[in-house]
Formats: sequence, structure tokens, C-alpha cells
Amino acid sequence: MSTTIENIVIRFARESDVPALAAIFAADEIGGHGDTADESALPDYLAAFHAIENSSNETLYVAELNGEVVGTFQTVILTKLVGRGAVSMKIEAVQTRSDMRGRGIGAVMIRYCIDDAKQRDVKNIQLISNMARLDAHRFYERLGFDKRHFGFSMKLK
Repeated sequence: MSTTIENIVIRFARESDVPALAAIFAADEIGGHGDTADESALPDYLAAFHAIENSSNETLYVAELNGEVVGTFQTVILTKLVGRGAVSMKIEAVQTRSDMRGRGIGAVMIRYCIDDAKQRDVKNIQLISNMARLDAHRFYERLGFDKRHFGFSMKLK
């Protein structure tokens, strides 16, 4: 099946999308976030969804094709004291449904972020990617991102 990127719709995530998003995250073998599509976890995902929905700085999006959720990403807008109050965008949790990869959906999602950032007069876009995601790193570099920082993470639970 061939997909053209013109058919991809980027929109705000809705509560009804949460099970599809959990399934996308659960299928991620590299992430190691402990995600699951099990219905018993739905209250955790819904609580997170509502926290994001009620935040003035966070937005959760879906990429939709023919009425189906095929990808997702989240943005966070940060105003920092450093850089004389520079506003930056952090892109999080970029995922394309595993059966839809390689069709340009990820590029549509990232370009949406870039366009949104430009409209908001954001000075910098940042994203992090698991060190094991070498294909993703090449993808981000093709879209114009540079490797500039070395990140650290600490699991607390």
C-alpha cells in the first residue's frame, strides 16, 4: 500500500485517541518505557492525557490517515532565562505506527513542529532520541537537526 503525505492530517489528540497511542508506544521495542496496550493501564494514560491537555505549554498531536491514528508527537514550549529569555520547543515521543514507517509520516510530523515553532517565534527546537535509534538519528539529521548536546537520564522508579 502506498501512502502520499498529502493525505496525512496533523491534529490535536483527543481522549478517544489514547488507546491507539498506547498501542503505538507499546509496540516500541527500543524505548523501554514500560508501555502497554493492556486496558488495565488506560487510567494511567488518561491521567497523563488530561495533564497534557490542561497544560498551557504542552500539546499532544496525532497524525491521522484515512481516519486512523498512524503517528504521534508532543511539544513543550519552554521560556528560559538563558539566551535572554529565549523561547524553545522541545519535541517528545515522536512515534509512527510500526506498519506505517518509511512513508513520510515522521517527516510530516517534524515539519509541522518546525512550522509551528516559526509561527511562535521560537528560537530553538530540541529533541532527544534514544542512543540506539540510529535510523532515527539519520532521519533527524536529514531534516536539518544537528547533534549538539550530550544528554543524561536517570530512572527514578
